[in-house]
Amino acid sequence: MAERRKKVIRIALILVGIGALYAVFASVTGVGIPCPIRSVTGLKCPGCGVSRMALSVIKLDFASAFGYNAAVLCLLPLMAATAGRYIYVYVKYGRVRDRAANIAVIFMIVVLVAFGVLRNVFNFGAA
Repeated sequence: MAERRKKVIRIALILVGIGALYAVFASVTGVGIPCPIRSVTGLKCPGCGVSRMALSVIKLDFASAFGYNAAVLCLLPLMAATAGRYIYVYVKYGRVRDRAANIAVIFMIVVLVAFGVLRNVFNFGAA
């Protein structure tokens, strides 16, 4: 169990480091990760605007964050809780399967797909 905890902490630190580097790079240069779906189809995917949303959240500008990607912003607490649940189950039991977390993931996928369709039909969102 201690080894799994160390592994989770190591991976979390790496991901936070990568995120921090990306946030600094994007803030300084104004260059973000382009969306391949939007580049090819011209349609906004459910993830379009997430980089700008995250940068706005870091600045505590939730109004702008909501405009960039309302669905992901609203799902952030559930995403965090689901990730926490997966981590807990992995550290405690050594597995990543968890029925409650899997149901939450399915719910989030359904919400994001619906958001992706609706944002293109009604042309909302700043992304």
